[in-house]
Amino acid sequence: MAAFSFDVVSDFDYQELVNAVDQTRREIKTRYDLKDSKTELDLSPEKIVIETNGEMSLDAVKTLLQTKAAKRQLSLKIFEEGKVEDASGSRLRQEITLKKGIPQELGKQMSKALRDEFRDRKVQVSIQGDALRISSKSKDDLQLVMQSLRGGDWPVALQFDNYR
Repeated sequence: MAAFSFDVVSDFDYQELVNAVDQTRREIKTRYDLKDSKTELDLSPEKIVIETNGEMSLDAVKTLLQTKAAKRQLSLKIFEEGKVEDASGSRLRQEITLKKGIPQELGKQMSKALRDEFRDRKVQVSIQGDALRISSKSKDDLQLVMQSLRGGDWPVALQFDNYR
């Protein structure tokens, strides 16, 4: 009997994030409360940097970005906010790191939780870099594992790939 498997990964669609940031920039230019704030939003593959003139506009831009990302099916768990720093000319800057991949320590916690929960179902969990590979002889067991992972409160966004 063949074994079935799938991978648990934490990733996001970068193009959707680019689109969400572009929409946020456009709305910043047209919104009355943000129009004159000279807010800058810089996106790189690892982080987003927001620079603006005050705490209220910083909060408004973050809320706007989160709303646009959520509308594009991006999990808000990919955003890890850094501390707010003073920038030149009485402005504020905040870096938002983009989380991608399952950290090793979290992978170990997830693996242990799944092994404990599915001890009697013969589900194998292995850590492969920044992903987990779940395998079993039963497709039904793999469906139960997916339900369990979706129901858990993990600090990263989870996706399921390579279902075989």
